[in-house]
Amino acid sequence: MSDAEAALGAELGAVRPGLALPYAAALPGARAAVLARLWRGLTHEPLPWVARRERAGGDGVTLLLADGRRLHGPAVDPYATDVPVEQVWLDGRPYDRPARLMSALAVPHSAAFAAELDHSAASLALSRAGRPAGAGAGAPERSWEWEQSVVDGHPFHPNCRSRPGFSAADQLAYGPEHRQVVALGLAPVDEALVVGEWPERFRDSGRVLVPVHPWQAAHVLKCPPGEVIDAHPLMSLRTLALADGGAHVKTALSARLTSSVRDISAYSIETSAIVSDFMAEVASRTDGLLHVTRTLGAVTAGSPDLAAVLRESPERYADTATGERVVPVAALAATGLPGSPSWLADFSRLALTVCLRLLDLGVALEAHGQNVLVVLSPSGAPVRLVYRDLADIRVSPARLARHGVAAPAMTGRIITDDETTLRRKLFGALITGTLGATAGSTPVLREALAAAVRDVPPTVDLATLTEGPVPTKALTLMRLSPERPGDIWAELPTPLR
Repeated sequence: MSDAEAALGAELGAVRPGLALPYAAALPGARAAVLARLWRGLTHEPLPWVARRERAGGDGVTLLLADGRRLHGPAVDPYATDVPVEQVWLDGRPYDRPARLMSALAVPHSAAFAAELDHSAASLALSRAGRPAGAGAGAPERSWEWEQSVVDGHPFHPNCRSRPGFSAADQLAYGPEHRQVVALGLAPVDEALVVGEWPERFRDSGRVLVPVHPWQAAHVLKCPPGEVIDAHPLMSLRTLALADGGAHVKTALSARLTSSVRDISAYSIETSAIVSDFMAEVASRTDGLLHVTRTLGAVTAGSPDLAAVLRESPERYADTATGERVVPVAALAATGLPGSPSWLADFSRLALTVCLRLLDLGVALEAHGQNVLVVLSPSGAPVRLVYRDLADIRVSPARLARHGVAAPAMTGRIITDDETTLRRKLFGALITGTLGATAGSTPVLREALAAAVRDVPPTVDLATLTEGPVPTKALTLMRLSPERPGDIWAELPTPLR
């Protein structure tokens, strides 16, 4: 075992000894899963120290590095999921562990990234080891239960399960895949900025009570949690469904999960009501095909480390009495539905119709598998979408004006008329993170998209998608470029050509 794997295993032996053997057994598969994500990034992203890439004999790819070394591995389908990579070879030496490969590459910032990769593999093994026995028996019923069925995390990010600063006990207590109830603290605040309606249950004697994640309370705020309220952790870990069936609460969680430190900016609090009201009006133009979970209230105590957002539960938009279900796209694999080509074509048609209509209006959704949920009919047919977390959409006043729609009264990062930015925001999430990850391979995605685009109203944006290339976040390069804030982009071949 590596240092990170051994350390997590030792902690596990102390807090949950029954998982020690399953954890050790899960390590090889977890390493191969993380290595596959890393190798995808190395073969498809614009890394400055890769001079060129060559198709080798058979199905392999060789990367010729700027310093003369050769890195060889299997050919990588950029839209493939659940295809492990057992080994790659650097100058003829095999590497089966992503952290050791990154250390051997010795490129700028590789040491820090190697540590993240090591932790990602160890945490992924823990997630898989904690999977309940007989997980196939008894399908989830509520949307938060579907979210907790996602064990492997991000389908393409090498840091799919990296949780620096989380012990084994922390992961078992707070990771959604471990299915525990989390006791959120309620921190009393004398002076706070409140936007929207803040419920009486989160007030006490004139003071606002801010829901605080227990990890944040212990490691960042360094204060006792105080009064607590039970909640079920969702896929993002920092967002939870209140156990009494009420709203979802997004908490500040100042830990690096995959790429970003998860606090809540003052900008997102200040603009939350404006964006929520605007998006509700825009969604009403989709003929009932899209709903957004409205922001009910937001609060900050003057720090991104102490803030929270309350929003509607997606279940509000499914008629559960008739048998409808609302399932996050990232959890669709657990339903078994994507295995049907006709179902995948119907889902692709729905997603493209909704997202391209909004983009034409002037709104680019960050439509990845965590933000997008699909409402399924009793027979499993995709009937409409639900979108949540409005903090990272992009809005074009110029496009809105062409349709006679008033732009929201705000400025800042959400507002842009840049065509490249708008298309990257949508297609970088929708094609890879939603449709590609659901299809699981280029051939399956191509078939679904080809069937879907015939029925999607033609727009200039659709033409850029069909002609390619497809933008996608350069997730590996971003982790190797800490000096460059914001997103870095790569280009993938369009699956339609």
